[in-house]
Amino acid sequence: MQTMLRATVAAVAAAVLIPFVTQSAIAASAPSGPDGGAAGAVWAATEDGPQQYPNVNIQWDVPITMSDGTVLKGNVYRPADAAGRPIATPTPTVVNLTPYTKLVSNIADSAMSIPGLSDALIELFRRIDLSGTPLSGVTDLTKSFGGGELCNFAVDRQLIESGYTQVVVDVRGTGFSQGTWDMLRQREQQDTYEVIDWTARQPWSDGRIGMNGLSYSGINQIQVAAMHPPALKAIFPVVPGSDLVNDVLAPGGGFGFNFIPLWLSAINGLELVPDVASMLNGQFDMKWLADRAKDPFTFMDVLLNVYSTTRIEDLDPRAEELLTGSSASRAAWLSDPSQIQVPTFVTGGWHDLFTYSESKIYNEIPLPAGQKQLLMGNTYHISSGNEYGKPGLPPRLDVLQRAWFDKWLKGIDNGIDEYGPITLRQQGGGWITTDSFADPRTGSQDAEYRRMYLSANRSGTANSLNDGSLLATASPDSARLTVAPGLTTLCSNDAAQGSAGFLSIIDGCAKDSRIAELNGLTFTSDPVAEPTTISGRIAAHLDTVQDATDGYWVVTVNDVAPDGRSTVLTSGQLMASLRQVDEANSTRSASGDYTDPRPYTSLDLRQPTVPGEETTLDITLPATEAILQPGHRLRVDVFAGNFPKGLPVLPMLIDTGLKPQHVQLDPNRPSFVNLPVRGNPGW
Repeated sequence: MQTMLRATVAAVAAAVLIPFVTQSAIAASAPSGPDGGAAGAVWAATEDGPQQYPNVNIQWDVPITMSDGTVLKGNVYRPADAAGRPIATPTPTVVNLTPYTKLVSNIADSAMSIPGLSDALIELFRRIDLSGTPLSGVTDLTKSFGGGELCNFAVDRQLIESGYTQVVVDVRGTGFSQGTWDMLRQREQQDTYEVIDWTARQPWSDGRIGMNGLSYSGINQIQVAAMHPPALKAIFPVVPGSDLVNDVLAPGGGFGFNFIPLWLSAINGLELVPDVASMLNGQFDMKWLADRAKDPFTFMDVLLNVYSTTRIEDLDPRAEELLTGSSASRAAWLSDPSQIQVPTFVTGGWHDLFTYSESKIYNEIPLPAGQKQLLMGNTYHISSGNEYGKPGLPPRLDVLQRAWFDKWLKGIDNGIDEYGPITLRQQGGGWITTDSFADPRTGSQDAEYRRMYLSANRSGTANSLNDGSLLATASPDSARLTVAPGLTTLCSNDAAQGSAGFLSIIDGCAKDSRIAELNGLTFTSDPVAEPTTISGRIAAHLDTVQDATDGYWVVTVNDVAPDGRSTVLTSGQLMASLRQVDEANSTRSASGDYTDPRPYTSLDLRQPTVPGEETTLDITLPATEAILQPGHRLRVDVFAGNFPKGLPVLPMLIDTGLKPQHVQLDPNRPSFVNLPVRGNPGW
């Protein structure tokens, strides 16, 4: 009954709104607020209502030959008539390149296209609500499935039936494509460029190409858009990154221990799944088999090497290359959004794997607001779109994607370019729209940077190794506070983030840091007197002492509720030996303090610490948007490790000796966080 009602309402809305509301009238009804107002309702009705064509035709495993002779395989989804015959009219085309095999995309598409059942399943996902229970994190996952995320990951049949073609291609060395997996590097980027060119030249394409997809398929959109393929007109990347080493491989030098093995295992497992259909019809690709035999476990041997080799100079050359800033592979992994010239809609999350890059991508794209958009939710990597489609909430991701492509590929004046341009979920609050966020040129609207100093004075609010205070003025007292590596971060928001969000279902860890803080140093402010916003990038400046030639430092900034719950707003980490800051790519506030001290994270620039001597560290934390409600406090946590999210490669771990580390509090060399604050907290 609920499914029939939803379909009926959508059909009525489309029948009423679409034929009788002229495009100029839609454009005149400018989007307002996070939900887009009346324009947002039209976008939803356009996506959910009856479409121009009744069916989808699929061409399986279409060969696409690259310039070096390697054959990639793609599925082509075309609008079709009632008999399933593809239409003759060329259409705009949306391309998605994936390493997770298009077979997975097809399974997801098939599950979502079963008449009756798929609608019921999506409706079930949207209605599951365990809020207020210890498993409320389950709700975030299920609602993301119902919030349009699957349509971005797999195939959007509503989009196709409205007059688009979609092409889903296995990147080389994965799925049914030939070759060796190049993992987002130069050859794969060239492949993406060539796939776009091939697509634009097909008779079923009108030559106007868009791209969609999430995670890996979002990253390759950012990469290729900077290469300016002539046919590419718009991209819609969900949870993309642009600085892959500092995003996820080894942020600050702490190797991504719980995400990277799971990710590599998934890709290596899926790339070995054979094309059974080709085996049955006698067309099996023996070149595919030979390529897999040459490299069956791509990069898994590198992972084993970095945790079995005791000396830096003995690391696998491929690992050393990725962890050396001047290498060709590292250069390929550092995208340049400043070269992007096509309309770009970036979706991210405050606890995503690529949080550090998402707002930077938006700010660096040299397009006017509206032609670029940023949507940031209070989400993890796998839960984008978990708040959607209700008054005050943004439209679903499939709705926004459809409106974006209708505007930039079909030229429909639907007002999407007046949405946002920056739509943010305030941690501790609701959704807002704004014109600037974390921009090194303009900052965030009305936010001013100020220091908050770490003090050993007891705050009386935390059960930690040292219950210190966070003060507006530096304390005149000196102290040395000691923290040692431990395992309490197994139960932490960072562990949930490093698992791409799967561990976020455990509320006691992902949404409350009090267990992790048992083995950390805490510094807590007085309660704020009025709503206080933290908006932008944050930097921690620590005066430290190591007992070894290296140390592993982690800093989180938290919102502490009156009942004691400590919720992570943002987190950063740094190996002490990799402390050298890339000044050319870092930013400072008007006072001269860092706001984004970007590390080189390069093995050739390591600077071992001298045991017993003071060492200054500047640690960058990804930008955030959060509001502290009256009575809430701000807290800074400091840890000497971040397992399982991060674990230094073995040679660096040996250099730490797993020894205690110390924060040296000295009024002449104060330790502090540099915070973008809006409001009057009364500190």
